[in-house]
Amino acid sequence: MSLKPLRRLIGGISEPDEAPATLEIDGRDVAVGYRRNARARRIIMRMDKRRHGIVLTVPEGTSLLRAYDFARTQTGWIWQRLEPEAAPDPASLEGLTITVRGLPHTIEQATGRGVPVHIRDLPTRALMVRGEARHLPRRIIDFLKREAKADLERASLAYARVMDARFSQLAVRDTTSRWGSCSSNGTLSFSWRLIMAPPRVLDYVAAHEVAHLLEMNHGPDFWGHVYRHCPHADWSRKWLRKHGHTLHKLPF
Repeated sequence: MSLKPLRRLIGGISEPDEAPATLEIDGRDVAVGYRRNARARRIIMRMDKRRHGIVLTVPEGTSLLRAYDFARTQTGWIWQRLEPEAAPDPASLEGLTITVRGLPHTIEQATGRGVPVHIRDLPTRALMVRGEARHLPRRIIDFLKREAKADLERASLAYARVMDARFSQLAVRDTTSRWGSCSSNGTLSFSWRLIMAPPRVLDYVAAHEVAHLLEMNHGPDFWGHVYRHCPHADWSRKWLRKHGHTLHKLPF
């Protein structure tokens, strides 16, 4: 007699061999567990207790492969909730790569006097950072925040002019649930991590939030403003769905 029906009745982990046990997200293997539940009406995903992997609750009649495919569409949600990997020694940051405006830049420690952080384009793209190794992570993040605010202010002002809208202030934050927001008092807020995305993506998010100054919803009029003035909106939305989680990954 097969024990499979019994395992399903008690809701235990079942049939792990029918679907992959790990999901790779940016080179990190994330454990995937499956739990059958006869009372479940949809696939439910949660982090495991240590936040090293996920557990998928799967209704009867739904294949484990379908549940796994669902998890593959949620890599951004998973990545943001994973227990962070151990941070490397700041002294080992030199030579690592981060993206700035969608392009890879190698971290290099600069010498002599000058601004704390600057971009070098030739002979190779690099992020030049001055100071002691232990200060590198903070100085890089401060630099990225300043660059993000400058780019977002420029894009938001341009869209505000063409949409005949006005915002009261603009802020950059380290948000995990959204890339931007617009408050009822006209404050635009953005994730500074957009500076690591291709410029079209940052530009689209600015257009999206400025359009909310006119329509505080996602109705047809709102999308009309966005698509009328931002022709790369679809491309940028797809990029964020597929790659957005990578913006939350830094080598420190």
